[in-house]
Amino acid sequence: MATGVTKAGEPPARCDAQQRAAVLQEARRLGIPADYASTRRLRLQREPKALVSIGEDVHARMQWLAPRAARAFVRMREAAAGDGVALQVVSAFRSADYQLGILKRKLDRGETIAQILTVSAAPGYSEHHSGRVVDLTTPGYAALEEAFESSPAFAWLTSHAHRFGFALSYPRDNPHGIAYEPWHWCWHSRPEARAKAKD
Repeated sequence: MATGVTKAGEPPARCDAQQRAAVLQEARRLGIPADYASTRRLRLQREPKALVSIGEDVHARMQWLAPRAARAFVRMREAAAGDGVALQVVSAFRSADYQLGILKRKLDRGETIAQILTVSAAPGYSEHHSGRVVDLTTPGYAALEEAFESSPAFAWLTSHAHRFGFALSYPRDNPHGIAYEPWHWCWHSRPEARAKAKD
């Protein structure tokens, strides 16, 4: 399995089809429902062949995105900075195997599958696997907290992210059963998806 552990400067490991199948099987064994994809309206996410560094996150870890998403994010971050808004990365690409590790750690802490799936997509289904997602914060706001929605950064993203192809994936009352995540922004390459991001 891909471990996600890399040498400095090397992109993280990605899962191939065989590894992903093994991750999905283990996730099912741990309690992910067989009808998860259909009931949550989520699809399996392919991991990118290539990853490009977008710099360090707020924890001084190197973060990575698929090449086109990385270029779009860098342009968006620079535009925000030009408007006096700092977009800080909390998380970007992570493999299905890494997501499986998150699931196991939460189960070990005593959380139930139902609790976990309200805040995390199941391994194989997280948009983070695609290399097109950034979790963001800004100075003065705790990472991955709903309070981010009251930040100048969130206001800027709401007005401008669509210009760079980014959209908020999990608004309130989303059809995926995932809690509101004002920090989770996904890049879309197709024109119709970019138009939807603007709505």
